[in-house]
Amino acid sequence: MADILLVLPVLLFSVVAHEYAHAWTALRQGDDTALQLGRLTMNPLPHLDLMNSVIVPVGLWILSNGTFTFGAAKPVPVNPANYRHPRRGDIVVSVAGITMNLLLALAGGLLFAAFGLLGQAAGASRLFGTLQAVASAAVLVNLLLGFFNLIPLPPLDGSHVLAQLLPPAWREGYRSVGRFGLAALLLAMILVPRVGSLVFWPVSAMTDVARDLLAPFALGGGGS
Repeated sequence: MADILLVLPVLLFSVVAHEYAHAWTALRQGDDTALQLGRLTMNPLPHLDLMNSVIVPVGLWILSNGTFTFGAAKPVPVNPANYRHPRRGDIVVSVAGITMNLLLALAGGLLFAAFGLLGQAAGASRLFGTLQAVASAAVLVNLLLGFFNLIPLPPLDGSHVLAQLLPPAWREGYRSVGRFGLAALLLAMILVPRVGSLVFWPVSAMTDVARDLLAPFALGGGGS
């Protein structure tokens, strides 16, 4: 229970930051839909919903015996027709959320190292070890969110990028067929755990690299 109390706030902050990045970038591209609907904010309340932001993450944590969790916020509404350059704008806005998560993962790694140095200097390994656990969760959660959203299946961000790179004649067909792909992928991941390992291998690889880089800064009670 103590672990989920550390991880859940990190997850909620990360999904809100992801959607905020979409809203902020959409406004810069010329679309104020999210602004008008009150979604250009870091206040979590307009972004979260009970099922995907709370029940699903807690349920996954319990079902996986504390080894995995995931969640999402409500997608930010945008109107690509308002973008100054609709095709380029759709790609830029879609990539913004992923970029935010990767930046937060990097920030989590830097904080992990900083807390380690402070803990070693102050001799307060328990306090700073707990802070390192939060920073470690930020690294893992944001890598998961970033790479999962890269998957080119609607409605994930990667699907917008791929759709804009396809010939116009293929675009609608891809969107029509692809909208069933995410459900099929999630079902496959549940029924065949190895599918999830294959999907998230970049996360595992980057987490291993982060663990090796941050090992010299790890305190008792912290880890990456």
